[in-house]
Amino acid sequence: MMFDLTPFRRRRDLSPADFGRDFIRDFLYPEFDLGFKADIKEKPTEYIVEAELPGVNKEQIAVEFRDNTLTISAEQNEEINEEKPNYVRRERRLGSIKRRFYVENVNSEKIGAEYKDGLLTVTLPKLKEDN
Repeated sequence: MMFDLTPFRRRRDLSPADFGRDFIRDFLYPEFDLGFKADIKEKPTEYIVEAELPGVNKEQIAVEFRDNTLTISAEQNEEINEEKPNYVRRERRLGSIKRRFYVENVNSEKIGAEYKDGLLTVTLPKLKEDN
């Protein structure tokens, strides 16, 4: 059941004003988007979360499952020194990003993850299969 897997966000109930503000912020100021894109698939025996993390090294990624919440986070740090060129515009972000997903019916002992070509794939086996 896909409704068991929902993104975790600390937000009030969305009103039309919130929608408009979020749309304007996302459209006009995409650099303030602090998350990353993720696709979630459901199969009879597992959930699969695919998260885009281009330019992130495997060592910078953390995957944690606790209290029915999957947390994916990454931190990109780059030292700035005088030898690097002066940027006219810088769109690639440094810092940390994090997303949380609430997931029920997961066998936490058998969770697996793979990172290849900027795509993190997290497999969350179900405790009980869907019939």
